[in-house]
Amino acid sequence: MTRHTEKRSTVAPEDLRVLLWDIDGTLLRSVRPGAFKDYVVPALESIFGTAGRIHEMRVSGMTDLQIMGEALREHGISDEHVRERVEEIRTRFMIEMERVAATASADSPLFRLLPGAREILERVRERPRYRSTLLTGNLEPAAHLKLRLVGLSDFFQQLRGAFGDDSHDRRDLPAIAAARVNARLGQTLRPAQFIVIGDTPNDIACAKHFGARSVAVCTGRFDSHATLAAHNPDALLPDLSDTELVLETFDAL
Repeated sequence: MTRHTEKRSTVAPEDLRVLLWDIDGTLLRSVRPGAFKDYVVPALESIFGTAGRIHEMRVSGMTDLQIMGEALREHGISDEHVRERVEEIRTRFMIEMERVAATASADSPLFRLLPGAREILERVRERPRYRSTLLTGNLEPAAHLKLRLVGLSDFFQQLRGAFGDDSHDRRDLPAIAAARVNARLGQTLRPAQFIVIGDTPNDIACAKHFGARSVAVCTGRFDSHATLAAHNPDALLPDLSDTELVLETFDAL
């Protein structure tokens, strides 16, 4: 794939907006519910000898380290123990994820794009005001594998965001992403110049914790319009399919 080279006109720093994109339920979705467990279960069993209570957990909106910590806690494995083995977890997790991905095909993909995802990423890439990066609960290499499998990698080459192996707590991720973005751009952007786009209450909560804006989309498997509205995002959209509406929403923030 040829890497896209961005051509940006000059934008005053105070006018910049950094879009922090969630992945699962926002840009793409696993075709089969629960497919995540096809690779996380053998990874955990290989490292810790058990996958704990992961089969009974709802994991939407959680970071991967949080998922693992909560699944294993009843077996005497602490969050700190999980953190200590994060390099081993990344390696084993990706071996299992690549194994599962290798069984997919064009007729039976592992993930599918959600409506409008590619179109809005293309449009904001054309606008000098916007930069896109990731804020996701996925381990960093897993995030990039998912994007590669659905053909979105090229949109996230410029800035490094924040990932599920950066913290157990999703509320920490916007500050981590902002520090990386500011260092890369040589700026000191205000929290309100960052916009978190996601499909769960945790996405809204992490934005509020940092002081960022939030745009919630009703494309997750579990959380309804009413549930998301109750958490008071700055904007709430049914999905990303109406590109002009999404752009208008971003422009207003």
